[in-house]
Amino acid sequence: MSEETFPEPIQIPLATAKEWEKRYQDDTTVEDPKNKVKSYLIPRESLEFVLQLEADAVRAYIGINDQGEKTLLFVGAKFDKETGQYIDVYGPPASQQNRSAAEEIVYDGVRSCPPY
Repeated sequence: MSEETFPEPIQIPLATAKEWEKRYQDDTTVEDPKNKVKSYLIPRESLEFVLQLEADAVRAYIGINDQGEKTLLFVGAKFDKETGQYIDVYGPPASQQNRSAAEEIVYDGVRSCPPY
């Protein structure tokens, strides 16, 4: 990925990351501080699957799963030079059992911290 297609630096110093994290934790306008998610535990397998897609980047959508937990949903994103935008790229069906052949896959598996 180049700085042309992703205009902000993709690597930042740890001190800057800690500052951004603290800014988020101190922000009470986002949600109730006692229920605020601090981070996500991401299984390696979720990342490996999405990185196998023909994509230039990974997009993480925010969702709430059936257990009421906040989660991140990963899809690939391919840069379209004509539009100048990233287009979502989904995975193939995990298996044909109980799935339609056309059903595309989004990768989950993250767990919010706390409690994990």
